[in-house]
Amino acid sequence: MCGIAGIVGTVDPSGADMRRMLAALTHRGPDGEGIFADGRAILGHRRLSIIDLHGGRQPLHNVEKTLWLVCNGEIYNYQELRAELIADGHQFVTHSDCEVIIGLYERYGDKLLDRLRGMFAFALWDSREQRMLAARDHLGQKPFFYIDQKDRFAFGSEIKSLLALDPKLRVMNVKALEQYLALRLIGPPLTMYKDVHKLPPGHKLTMERGGRPSIEPYWDLSFGPKVQGSEEDLIDELDARIVESLRLHMVSDVRVGAFLSGGLDSSLLVAMLSKRVGVQNLPTFTIGLPYQRFDEAPYARAVAKMYGTEHHELTINPSLTEILPDLIYHLDEPSDPLSLCAYHVSRFARQTVKVVIGGDGGDELFGGYDRYYGNLYAGHYGRIPAALRNHVLGPALSLVPASGWYKSKGNQMRWLHRLSFLSGGERYAASLSYFYFDKAMRDSLLSARTRAELGDFDPEGVLKVPYDALSGDPVDRMLYADSKVRLPDHPVMISDRMSMAHGVEARSPFMDHRLAEFTAKLPSSLKVRGRTLRYIQRKLAARYLTPEILNRPKQGFSSALPYILRNEYRSLYDRYLRDSELVRAGIFERKPLEALLASHLAGHEDHGNRLWLLINTEAWYRMTILGESQRAVA
Repeated sequence: MCGIAGIVGTVDPSGADMRRMLAALTHRGPDGEGIFADGRAILGHRRLSIIDLHGGRQPLHNVEKTLWLVCNGEIYNYQELRAELIADGHQFVTHSDCEVIIGLYERYGDKLLDRLRGMFAFALWDSREQRMLAARDHLGQKPFFYIDQKDRFAFGSEIKSLLALDPKLRVMNVKALEQYLALRLIGPPLTMYKDVHKLPPGHKLTMERGGRPSIEPYWDLSFGPKVQGSEEDLIDELDARIVESLRLHMVSDVRVGAFLSGGLDSSLLVAMLSKRVGVQNLPTFTIGLPYQRFDEAPYARAVAKMYGTEHHELTINPSLTEILPDLIYHLDEPSDPLSLCAYHVSRFARQTVKVVIGGDGGDELFGGYDRYYGNLYAGHYGRIPAALRNHVLGPALSLVPASGWYKSKGNQMRWLHRLSFLSGGERYAASLSYFYFDKAMRDSLLSARTRAELGDFDPEGVLKVPYDALSGDPVDRMLYADSKVRLPDHPVMISDRMSMAHGVEARSPFMDHRLAEFTAKLPSSLKVRGRTLRYIQRKLAARYLTPEILNRPKQGFSSALPYILRNEYRSLYDRYLRDSELVRAGIFERKPLEALLASHLAGHEDHGNRLWLLINTEAWYRMTILGESQRAVA
């Protein structure tokens, strides 16, 4: 795990540009720095040493020193690949897992990507051909940002490395802004910076001698044909495949721990690591909260006791007032409530280990969000004649209070009613944007000038397109859209930035692409069955976890922060929204923003999550576009 950066084209011969880029990535790789330059290209690397602690310094190269590589991540099947390449006569220079990429390139060219199993973002420079190959792993666990300017192409693990190279890049992308307001994420190729782009997951980027970058997919997730077998046989197969992924993810020359939130994903992985993989005294890490309704620490404690882990627990009083600028700094873009949790548990774990197993991907593999069955219910509800829904049920729902918890029964019924008038990808995208800023709210908030700049851009298209690209089962279509966009650009993005903020490598066994390929081909009835989510995962977990842990309602506090920290949020509203710089810049309209705030504070409507988006956008804008210091923004 580390931070990578590079420039192809016009290169500063002194190396000062690269040193600035790497300085911005020091937190990702506190264990060392390496640079290669040949006049046409320069590659840089900040190292977090996990495998081949003494000999794996990057940039890596072949024996002839004609191929140079910087790689962020881990190649989990490197031992198998290394043995194959040695048998074919390839000579290795180090014992690094990433060096197999060089050997595979010499043998297979760009097809090497078909052989890799891991999480990675890499760039390989072929100095003989003056050619670069870069790629991002199948499901987007590792980031790759780039700029394409007239005289140079540059890339980095985080946007801040590119800003260090060229401060003129600090120009807001209003398309990304609208997408963030609509979906609480920013999908590829967009970033919040107009000229900074994001390589999509499962894609490669090539640059031939003297040419411009070319981007194309090398992998996609297929949901057919469906696997056959009895339910029990498929559970056995799933069990074996998760164990295989866990064994691969435990490959390390340093000690490996595990996040243990007390939820289904992390609890199952810890149980299987202990019982099936045979890890003894596994270090586990839990953050507790002084709010009983949202505190999962007691359940995590029960799992730790059941499997004899070396358990570490820290109770915190969550606060955003001072930490928000740190979150935004490390994310490079507006934040999310989930980042607060991830930041604290990563900092806590770093006191003990460098590598931590986490449960990212479980919801998207097995169908863990209530919107999955909610969209199905919307289809059933939509069979009621439109006139009856419009003129009878709609007016009746308007009498239900819109205040209180955003997931209240009243708000859920309004959500269902709205979705019933839509279909396909439009319905699925609206199932997310409903609780943030739908089109009418965005059109009201955004100024006429901003709307003119947006033109016909559809921020929800990033979900509509993959949903509509798949035919057949609606659950498969929702899971496919989430695997393409929401998974890499929301929970996984946050996990990467918050863990790397503290020099921690977060590994996600559920995101092994071979495991994902198997789960995609499971019948959707084994994922979402009525109101039961994660059906097959729960059946598997019953082999390892007690009913008390398995059957409890989902808790968590990330989406509840606006309610837990009600008083603190009021001060944040005053600090960031009463005198908005985005309003002053003519990006937002003042009156709709003030009306939104007044309605929420008066208890007329629940706008907690919407106001969170606005607070973060305002803080981000002040820090990155206006150049205010973190201290000034705090």
